[in-house]
Amino acid sequence: MISEMPMPWLRPCSGRRHALFQPRPMRLDLQALHRVRSRLISERTAVINQIRGFLLERGIIVRQGLRFLRQALPDILAKRTDVLSPRMVRIVADLTSDWRQLDERIEVVTDEIETLAKSDGSCRRVMTVPGIGPIISSAMVAAIGSGTAFARGRDFSAWIGLVPKQMSTGDRTILGRITKRGNGYLRTLFVQAARVILLRPASWPKHGFGVWLARAAQRLHRNVLAAALANKLARIAWTVLAQERNYEARIMKAAA
Repeated sequence: MISEMPMPWLRPCSGRRHALFQPRPMRLDLQALHRVRSRLISERTAVINQIRGFLLERGIIVRQGLRFLRQALPDILAKRTDVLSPRMVRIVADLTSDWRQLDERIEVVTDEIETLAKSDGSCRRVMTVPGIGPIISSAMVAAIGSGTAFARGRDFSAWIGLVPKQMSTGDRTILGRITKRGNGYLRTLFVQAARVILLRPASWPKHGFGVWLARAAQRLHRNVLAAALANKLARIAWTVLAQERNYEARIMKAAA
């Protein structure tokens, strides 16, 4: 489950003194919208899982994915009366109606978040980073403002739990799993952005990730690769936000 956003007035720090600040009203509005959206998505997931559970108990298996379940439900309710009682057909139909209503509410909240994000300069700058759209940029700005509470991008990445644990022995440094501490909501969003980029290898060079990402893909498991790319995206996003500039990809050619 996606965790809630951190308390907005607690200023994160990295080796600095904790300080309190009062966020702008728009940031509070964004945080509220993201919390509502997160709750609605969790409710929708619960409804979908319940529908799948009821169907599975009666031997009806549907391919994973919202689209496939949505497409299959009308036929299942109309034709599988051999295993679905009239009462169960009504129950699943009611759950499908709940699903539809949650979709509509999520769409309304998402549209409002996107409108706010596109009207804010900081959000627009963060959206120049590959894989980052209005949802991630607005969540980031709502959580950390201008990003000045962090000294560097690595501190921000550590704050959302994307930095791997380090174990040192002698002159060797061994990297372990990511910490998964801090802001789980932002961490989830950055990992999702990384997975979207990984699905489009043809776009890696134009984003400036071509050589590094191609080499990493050859030696890392896809989940580790997604975490590593999410870490890089978080650092880049912080740099863009803190330095108030757009992202510019550095195109590097692979060595012959």
